[in-house]
Amino acid sequence: MTFNPVLPFSGYSGWTFLNRTMTNQTAAFNKSPEIVRDEDYFRTNIGKIRTADQLVADRRLLTVALGAFGLDGDIDNKAFIQKVLQDGTLSTGALANKLADKQYLKLSAAFGFGDYPVASTQISDFADKIVTAYKARQFAAAVGDQDGDLRLALNAQSELAVLAAKTGSETLKWLGVLGNSPLKQVFTKALGLPGNISAVDLDQQLTAFQDKTEAMFGDSSVSQFSDPSKIETLIRRFLVRSQADATATQFGPGAAALTMLQQTAANARLR
Repeated sequence: MTFNPVLPFSGYSGWTFLNRTMTNQTAAFNKSPEIVRDEDYFRTNIGKIRTADQLVADRRLLTVALGAFGLDGDIDNKAFIQKVLQDGTLSTGALANKLADKQYLKLSAAFGFGDYPVASTQISDFADKIVTAYKARQFAAAVGDQDGDLRLALNAQSELAVLAAKTGSETLKWLGVLGNSPLKQVFTKALGLPGNISAVDLDQQLTAFQDKTEAMFGDSSVSQFSDPSKIETLIRRFLVRSQADATATQFGPGAAALTMLQQTAANARLR
């Protein structure tokens, strides 16, 4: 039986509780029979895989591979995933480079089938990296089964730190944010941007996100989120706004304001 994360609160109070208990909860989750079976099978068999078609032919290996990048929903899209993997990432014409969701790019780069003569599956620590990412994603998914906002917060905590630390221009980093749907949702809500902002031109979106970020943090860059405290501020604003919006929808704007005040008081007690 899979361990279900314990989430007694929603909103930022729930986030604070989850972070305080994360070590024990993830340890228990990782001992779940299903997770242990997936890990053991991947570690035992991934070294036998040298091509993309071999990987997609093994559903159990593909489950872990896709799960490590949050692409679980593509488990039955074998031809598509094989094309993503075979094309690699080094050519501008590669399929992964054309897709808005950059998780496909990360998947292809990690396995290296289309980029190098020898796939990354032959590297000694490859299984460790993929399994670690898989378990983290599966825990986040289990959290999301109970609270979608907390799953988005977990994603932002990990993805934003990695993106902020990358080399390259701030424009490229912002495009990384806009190309990561879960991360973009967190920014959109935290910054108070309209939910339909994706309908406008990409350049206008970029300007709007940068302007709002500068107004909130005094800095328009993505690189500033290498500071964990700034990620925490972003997540807190996202969760408080999200819970307030949900309350307003159900009970009206007055109740939403009260919810935000109660969240602030509860958070102070939990620290």
